[in-house]
Amino acid sequence: MPDLGKYADTVLSAYAASLILLVALVVLTILRGRKVRREMETLETRVKRNG
Repeated sequence: MPDLGKYADTVLSAYAASLILLVALVVLTILRGRKVRREMETLETRVKRNG
């Protein structure tokens, strides 16, 4: 690990915050995709049933 000197806390906390935000974005995207897929399947089933 490189020597970050007196800015080590700031740099490492910025890396941590960025990583947390990226993980949150990925998780939210996956959850939203699942929700939309479920809604689409429900709609397709309703359309096929009603002709």
